[in-house]
Amino acid sequence: MLVKNLLLRLEREDDYRQVEKLTREAFWNLHGPGCEEHFLIHNLRKSEHFVRDLDFVATLNNKIIGHIAYVETKIKDVDKEYDVLTFGPLSVLPEYQGNGVGEKLIEHTKSLAKERGYKAIVIYGDPNYYQKFGFKQSKLFGITNNDGKYPAALLVLELYQDALRGVRGIFDEGSAYQTDPSQLELFDENFGDNQEKLTTDSASQLRFRELVSLFL
Repeated sequence: MLVKNLLLRLEREDDYRQVEKLTREAFWNLHGPGCEEHFLIHNLRKSEHFVRDLDFVATLNNKIIGHIAYVETKIKDVDKEYDVLTFGPLSVLPEYQGNGVGEKLIEHTKSLAKERGYKAIVIYGDPNYYQKFGFKQSKLFGITNNDGKYPAALLVLELYQDALRGVRGIFDEGSAYQTDPSQLELFDENFGDNQEKLTTDSASQLRFRELVSLFL
């Protein structure tokens, strides 16, 4: 029922603070104590590789409850480079999670990405969630991380049949997803009264640690 009432639109500059706050709420203590994703989206908007026409928010009764951001990245194979997309963070306010908000953001933007001529989307994520969108293990495509390994969390979605035929190599996110911990600490001070308790060893944190340790 909730999904039917959702509206999707491009993020505007006056949404930035609200999106950063919802991202912080969505990821707080999810992968580890605290989070960095709200700082990450703050920085991604400044990147030359940020894809503004795939930067969408989901609204319910004029309230922003979800957001997705895309960056242009590459698959590198010796002397060849292939342009692909990655997305993240994908954020949904905790009280609205499990209602198809993230799914609608993904489906809408992946259709737009296909229309714009992109070949594929490559992400790091939980295969148990993303396989329903058609994502497959990167090993099936011969696409590795920068260390030449096949992480279980490295997933690939071709946007049309055989889009990556003949494409293999290293998935390179570039520098857009790198954050400075000292700058994160300063940035987090802007959220003042919203400092929540740090937790460790939650089920989601244990799953995250499991995923980052798994290779195919």
